[in-house]
Amino acid sequence: MAKHALVISLDALGYSDLRDRLQFLPNIAAIIERGTWVKEVRGVYPSITYPSHTSIITGEFPKKHGIINATLIQPERISPDWYWYAKHIKVPTVYDLAREQGLTTAAFLWPVTAGAKINWNIAEIFPNRIWTNQYTTSLKASSPLFLLAMDRKYGQLRDGINQPELDNFITASAVDTIVTKKPNLTLIHLVDMDSHRHRYGVRSQQALDAMVRLDAHVGQLVQATKDAGIYEDADFMLLGDHYQLNVDKMIHLNMLFEEQGWLRGTRNGRVRRDWQVLAKHTDGATYIYLRDGSLHDAVRALVRQVEGVKNVFEHAELVELGADPKASFMIEAKDTYYFTDETHRPAVVEEVTSEMLEAGEPDRYKGTHGYLPSHNNYTTTLVLAGPDIKAGQVLNLDVNLTDEGPTMAALLGLKFENQVAGKQITQAFKES
Repeated sequence: MAKHALVISLDALGYSDLRDRLQFLPNIAAIIERGTWVKEVRGVYPSITYPSHTSIITGEFPKKHGIINATLIQPERISPDWYWYAKHIKVPTVYDLAREQGLTTAAFLWPVTAGAKINWNIAEIFPNRIWTNQYTTSLKASSPLFLLAMDRKYGQLRDGINQPELDNFITASAVDTIVTKKPNLTLIHLVDMDSHRHRYGVRSQQALDAMVRLDAHVGQLVQATKDAGIYEDADFMLLGDHYQLNVDKMIHLNMLFEEQGWLRGTRNGRVRRDWQVLAKHTDGATYIYLRDGSLHDAVRALVRQVEGVKNVFEHAELVELGADPKASFMIEAKDTYYFTDETHRPAVVEEVTSEMLEAGEPDRYKGTHGYLPSHNNYTTTLVLAGPDIKAGQVLNLDVNLTDEGPTMAALLGLKFENQVAGKQITQAFKES
């Protein structure tokens, strides 16, 4: 197999993006032409970035790998901590397999890699306590000397975590590392389009402009392998993690639970720790956790009546879908609706206004994700190219995000020791 694998994740990339706008994406089009395009890939539930990327890198569903949401259950906090640290992952990752075989690894903003055993790592993390700052938080979570070197060279490109500046910094750092270090496995996560879809909408001009910028970054990364002299020995994996849908209303279920006396809200709109029933959102869906099982039927009946609720999945159903087995329910929102965890809002169902967006209030979106992966026009996509991949091939297969982990491992001749949920996409590989 190839000596090098370059995995580029374009956050919020959907199949429909490449279907409708490939003529504006010359670098991605070039990869498709010389490789295999798996047109539609079904996501995992909940279809948000952290569970999705962990399914990509492990081949398992969230219920097995343990990253069942973006943030931890800390309902009393305005800004809960995220699943930043690799210690939260309960199963082996592809970069673990690579390390065990003596291969070198690099990761750039790949989710859930803080503190991971990666040779050159810039972790995705932000300061979440008033006594911390971005600089020290990133150093602690990443490869510190490596991050310092990249920051000295390219730190002027970024503006905190704002986009597109952050992607500019990440791409420059990845290009430098590919040329100078030649990692066997390189993981890159670019977030420009996801950020602009949240802020302006799925097909907004801002999001379409971000897509063009992402294509330019892809071109830079491909060129880096040529400059490094490894292009002929490198397999490429270009993928999305989920798509997004436009929204304009949010649902605050914890307000209803407070009215029933099942939890107590705080002045800042959060929830005290002595709750009996708790909604923990994943944007287009929300978990419901019960500490008192006798409330099961009452909670189910209450949430079914709420405007914007599409489905109520019982425990057995949400486990079958791959979500958190500790939750009692999973609630799915209708199109244009999404959930928050807030209390003390003007109404249980509230319109997202331009004033909220302009003020930068948290959890205020024009586009978001987290919905059931089988939702119509909601698939992501995958492109493979390189010496081990068939050229000029388009596949219409039943592929899940979990299939990308075993496929990624195979690019480097690696294999998970124990059987995982995902399967290698063998149709993409040349005959051995």
